[in-house]
Amino acid sequence: MPAPIWFAPWKPGPVASTGADQRARGTEGAGGTAGAGGAAVVSVTGFAPHRPWTSVGVNISGVALRRGWGEVEGAIGLWLWSVPGLLRPRSGSVSVWRDEEGLRGFVARHDHVRIMRAYRDRGALHSTTWHTERFDPDATREEARRVIEEWSRERPAS
Repeated sequence: MPAPIWFAPWKPGPVASTGADQRARGTEGAGGTAGAGGAAVVSVTGFAPHRPWTSVGVNISGVALRRGWGEVEGAIGLWLWSVPGLLRPRSGSVSVWRDEEGLRGFVARHDHVRIMRAYRDRGALHSTTWHTERFDPDATREEARRVIEEWSRERPAS
């Protein structure tokens, strides 16, 4: 049985709220249009540390990046995720972008680059990106869950 995947609540970005964004946050009201999101780019990243205690610093860094998410240009929103475990903890993000330019801009940001450099030799990094014509939060999270579960089945390098 695969380990449970825990998703943090949706954190909206500065891109104007859509019905799909409201649904992702669980705040859709009478005016929301569930599933009516526009085109988006989805990026799923995951980090599996070589040593379990490294996960603490990685998670703290992820939460710090999440705090400023509301100002990240081109960001629609974000879920952080983790798979708890004493020996093989893993964590990462599912970020949703208006376009690839926004994603590339975030990846090149000083704070993100600093974190990536600090941890690049301390674990295995996975990432995948896809385009969707209509951002649907439920479908996006389910696809991200499948990707994360696939990564979880991979054996770590010794």
